[in-house]
Amino acid sequence: MRTSNWSDWKWQLQNRITTIEAIEQVIELTSEEKEAIEKVKFPMAITPYWASLIDKDNPNCPIRKQSIPTLDELSVMDQEFADPLSEDSDSPVPRLVHRYPDRVLLLATEHCSMYCRHCTRRRRIGFERKEDLLLAFEYIRKNRKIKDVLISGGDPLILEDDKIEFILKNLRSIDHLDTIRIGTRVPATLPMRIKPSLVYTLKKYAPIWINIHFNHPKEITKETRQACELLVDNGFPLGSQTVLLKGINDNPYIMKRLMYELIKMRVRPYYLYHCDLAEGIGHFRTTVETGLGIIRKLRGHISGLAVPNYVIDCPTGGGKIPLMPDYVTKMDGTYLLSNYKGESYMYKEEPELVPI
Repeated sequence: MRTSNWSDWKWQLQNRITTIEAIEQVIELTSEEKEAIEKVKFPMAITPYWASLIDKDNPNCPIRKQSIPTLDELSVMDQEFADPLSEDSDSPVPRLVHRYPDRVLLLATEHCSMYCRHCTRRRRIGFERKEDLLLAFEYIRKNRKIKDVLISGGDPLILEDDKIEFILKNLRSIDHLDTIRIGTRVPATLPMRIKPSLVYTLKKYAPIWINIHFNHPKEITKETRQACELLVDNGFPLGSQTVLLKGINDNPYIMKRLMYELIKMRVRPYYLYHCDLAEGIGHFRTTVETGLGIIRKLRGHISGLAVPNYVIDCPTGGGKIPLMPDYVTKMDGTYLLSNYKGESYMYKEEPELVPI
């Protein structure tokens, strides 16, 4: 499958797998998968690199389940929404979401190197205009309370270097903007995109924080390690976001392995997201108790550095709410505390001293 162009990220994008005929050069599809590829509206697009990671003998391969459509995507539950986080209602201008007072989300592109089957913005794949970016820059410039911009999409790092520089240059020209972040899954799905030329472009507008996305330890390869190493060695702090997915990583031992592998790459686990209420992805959602159980199995059993914040991004625009197992109960100045082993301890506060 590998060719002389394998390490060329543009070749990878140009040769993404989008048809039944193409994916069957890699694995044997089930009849249900073939039907899903034809019927599911959200398209299939898989980089050759990602496809090479699929275990063709394992129908439950986590790489396969994240990238190949299934008929489950045609089932829409009553509580699911096309726009589960109500981003469109918090969009004052095209391609910009302003929900929190001091920060905004900039949707730099509506395309990705691979279309993850659990995508929460599956409604947005399509047309985009440069004029919309100009409107977004102007909105940020006029709102001096905005200190932080998260550049996402789609995946902004599949853009050409000059387009990335156009965005960063415009943002850095805004004097009240302190923080620029980039959200990307490129190190996992297209690691050959992380080249010295891209790093050079990014460094001109540093500091930039980069949040990447890994869901399973099988995604971490020699290529992804090299990509993350290049970013970290050039001064870009890396955090990772993981989505809790049924049948893929809803197991504390898999999650523990993933977090260890991230730390080894100098990537700080940041968020563990409960799977959103997007249309057609209900088969990926676990119970909240499953997520809490995973956090219980991580905390105390792995370095605190490697424990992500488990959050639900609330439907209808409520924002991210952190969830934690019950570790504390207050009783009139005395706290009953439970540690990671489930052992109980009493902590009594001293009465407040009042000056005489």
